Amino acid sequence: MAVFTRLNRDEINNFISGYDLGNVDTYSEIVEGIENTNYKVVCNGVPYILTIFEKRVNDEDLPFFIELKIFLNKKNFKCPQPIKNKKGEIINSLKSKKAIIISFIEGKKINVPNKNDCHEIGKIVGQLHHCSSNFNKKRYNSLNISELRKIFNKCKNENNAEFNEVYNTLDIEIKFLEKAWPKNLPSGIIHADLFRDNVFFDKGQITGVIDFYFSCYHFFLYDLSIVINDWCFENNGSSFNKDLFNSVIQGYNLSRNLEKSEIEAFNLILRIAAVRILVTRLHDFIFHPNDAVVVKKDPYQYLNILNWHQLNKVF
Repeated sequence: MAVFTRLNRDEINNFISGYDLGNVDTYSEIVEGIENTNYKVVCNGVPYILTIFEKRVNDEDLPFFIELKIFLNKKNFKCPQPIKNKKGEIINSLKSKKAIIISFIEGKKINVPNKNDCHEIGKIVGQLHHCSSNFNKKRYNSLNISELRKIFNKCKNENNAEFNEVYNTLDIEIKFLEKAWPKNLPSGIIHADLFRDNVFFDKGQITGVIDFYFSCYHFFLYDLSIVINDWCFENNGSSFNKDLFNSVIQGYNLSRNLEKSEIEAFNLILRIAAVRILVTRLHDFIFHPNDAVVVKKDPYQYLNILNWHQLNKVF
């Protein structure tokens, strides 16, 4: 979450007036995250999230994201519920951008995960892959290797000396991945962005998963790899915690066991997942809007993670 589009009270009041939510008590900016603008809005004592979709989210993809969350709610999966306005519409407009209201998930993110936290996230990823199996819509990964190549080339053309090491590593790695890209791995609907700040906990249990705006039909292993790279590395990505990794896998196995082909491809998918975050962090660091309220993420954390996977295997 982040704030790229600034709103005042009148603008928020006017937008909320289109819903049966009552009067706005308070509102506040949510600065964590890097993709969309988010506000916490409290109406008649009940909190909601107002999301304004920014440049990386394609308006044509919004129905997929919304229908997926509606489907998952019906399956009792813990995620936000999209809210309809007085006209029965979920996707609306604010400041010439698409915007929605969703329910608020109570709980807190985990800053330093332990084995229980990793078991819980593994478990909920398995639950997601299991309960979304009957979702009959597909959206393909918009950050595939060809798109990552385009984003990387845009970054490299800036010739920012601060990132020469990143440029050199990515140049070689992307060429490798373009040739080694796997085929026919078990696939389905995945979240594709299950970082710690997108998962809320209370008393050691997950209360909900947010930010489904990278969700797509892709390798199940890709979802797990994004989790492992974020939840199982320490010291700014330079050291791998095998105990945390084992806990993730144990939790995931409660719903679904990895197939032989996935175990064999694990290292490759972990590298793909690391490159995806390294490239997008590099882009967002270099092309950071000066007027945006957002915390820039360190690309070098994911350079460290990628370097580890280039030299080691988790199995």
